[in-house]
Amino acid sequence: PDEDAVRALMEALSLPDIVCRLLLIRGYVTADEAKQFLRPKLDKLHEPLAFLSMDKAVERLARAVRDKEMVFIHGDYDVDGICSTTILTRVIRLLGGVAMPFIPRRIEDGYDLGDAGVNAAMAAGAKVVVTCDCGTGAVAPVARLCRAGIDVIVTDHHLPSGELPDCLAVLNPKRPGCGYPDKDLAAVAVVWKLSLALARALGANENPVWAMLDLVALATVADVAPLRGENRVFVRYGLRMLKETRNIGMRALLRASGLDGRQLTAGRIGFILAPRLNAAGRMGHAIRGVELLLTSDEHEANVIARELEELNGRRQEIDHLTLERARERVLTMDLDEMFSIVLADDTWHPGVIGIVASRLVEEFGRPTVLIALSGEQGKGSGRSIPKFNLHGALSEAREHLLRFGGHRAAAGVTVAREKVADFAARFNQIAHEHLTAEDLIPEIRVDLEVGIEGLDGRIESLFRHFEPFGIGNPAPVLLARNVVIKRPPRPVGPDGLKIALDTGTGSLEALGWGLASRVAELQEGARVDVAFRLERDDYRGESYLQARIADVRLSPALTA
Repeated sequence: PDEDAVRALMEALSLPDIVCRLLLIRGYVTADEAKQFLRPKLDKLHEPLAFLSMDKAVERLARAVRDKEMVFIHGDYDVDGICSTTILTRVIRLLGGVAMPFIPRRIEDGYDLGDAGVNAAMAAGAKVVVTCDCGTGAVAPVARLCRAGIDVIVTDHHLPSGELPDCLAVLNPKRPGCGYPDKDLAAVAVVWKLSLALARALGANENPVWAMLDLVALATVADVAPLRGENRVFVRYGLRMLKETRNIGMRALLRASGLDGRQLTAGRIGFILAPRLNAAGRMGHAIRGVELLLTSDEHEANVIARELEELNGRRQEIDHLTLERARERVLTMDLDEMFSIVLADDTWHPGVIGIVASRLVEEFGRPTVLIALSGEQGKGSGRSIPKFNLHGALSEAREHLLRFGGHRAAAGVTVAREKVADFAARFNQIAHEHLTAEDLIPEIRVDLEVGIEGLDGRIESLFRHFEPFGIGNPAPVLLARNVVIKRPPRPVGPDGLKIALDTGTGSLEALGWGLASRVAELQEGARVDVAFRLERDDYRGESYLQARIADVRLSPALTA
C-alpha cells in the first residue's frame, strides 16, 4: 500500500504499521472507513422496510397476529432454515399470535416448499404460510396454496433461477427489483428483519427480537455467508450474545459440543457447533433442531442435544466412508481433461454429499457435484471454487436437470437417473469454457510480508479486531521468509507437525496439518519461507501465541 496512506492511518488511529497496512490492503482507506470496520455498530443496519414488499408482509402478519390466525412457518432443513423458522415462530408467539413450525424431511419430502408442506399447511388450517430459506423457485406449490385462499410470504436469499412465485410478498435481497442495499444476507437475517418490522408495527417491545441475534450469527456463519456489511455486524454482536445466551436449547448444545465457557469464534461455530445442528436435517428430522431452540424445558433440551451429538457422530462415520469411495473414483479420472467432477451412486446418503463435495473441492480444486441416486432420480449437492459460478453453470446446463437452486459457491440439483451422464458431460464442457488449467491450482493469498521477530501478543490481539473471519473477510495470512527452524519437528495427530520458528529472541510455535510427510525436509536448522495465520491457542488452561501454517517451503536461498 501507499506509504503516505499508511502513515496517515497510523497517525489517525494510533495503530501499528502492520495493522494499518492490513486495513489498506482490505480496502479501508480513510480513518472513518477503518473505524466503521473495526467497530461495527448496530445502528448502521439498514431499515427492514427497504426490502421490496416488506410493508405488505408486515401488514398481513400483523393482522394474523391480532386475529389469532394460524401462521404456518415452512423452513429448510439446514442451520439457516432451522434458525429462521425458530426466530419467526418465537416472535409471532411472543406477540400473541399463533404459529406452527414445519420443516420437510430431506429424503422423504425433498428440498423446498412442495406437496408435503402444502398438505401440512392445509391440514393445519393455515391462513398464512411463510417460507424460510426456501420458496423462491416454488412457483407451483405457492400457486396451489394461493388457490386455496392462503396468503404466502416467501423469505429467502437464494438466487432466482426462473420466474418468481405469484404471491403476497417475496422477501429476497437477490430478487430483481429489490433495492435492499446488502445482497449478501443469509435467510436468517431476512427473517430477523421481518420480525423486527413486525414487532415495530404492533408497537411491541423490540428487545426480544434483538436478543435473537445469537441465532442470526450462528446461521450466518453456518451458511457461509460473506462476513462483510450487515453480516459482519450480526456475527460480531451475535457471537457475544451466544456466549451468554438465554436460549435453553442453545446452552445445552454448547455444553454437548464442548464449547461452553470457551471463546466463541466464527471458526468454532462453523466447524463444531453448526454441524451438530445440521445433523438433525442430514441424518434425522430437522424439526428436532427447531424443537431444541424453542424449548423452555432444561431436560428436553439436554435430551435433544445428546440426540444431535449422536446423529453427528453417525454423520461423521458416513462422511468418511463416502469420501473414501468418492476419492477412489476421482483418482481413476483423467484430471487433465476433467475440469469438473460429477459422481453419482445409489449407496450415498443425501445428507452428507454436500460435505463430501466440499472435501473433494479442497483436495482436487475442481467444481464438484455429488448425486445420491434413488429410483429414477438423484438429488445432488454441488460446491465450487472461487473462479467458477456454480449457479450460473447449472443454469447453462438446465436442460439436463429437473430442478436446481443455490448460490455461486454452493447449490443443489435434482436430476433424472438417465440424464446423469449427459449432465456430467455438459457440466465439464461449461467448466472448460469458463476456466483455465491455472484456475484449478489452489492459491494462498498472502496479505503481508513480515519479519518474524516483530510478531507478539499485542499484534495478535489487534488482529482480533478484524474478526469475525470467514468468506469475504478471511483471517490475515502473513509471510515470513528465511526463518530458521529452531528445534526438531514434532508429530501431532495423524498428519500434523509442530515446528518451532526462531524469532531471534525466542521461538514461535507453528502448527501445520498435512505436513507429516515432509518431516525430512523440515528439520532443525533448515531455513524456510512460511505462510501462516497468527492466532492464540488455548490448551489445558494455558494460552499461547501460535502460527497456523498455510504453506511452507525451503527458502530459495537454501535450495538454489
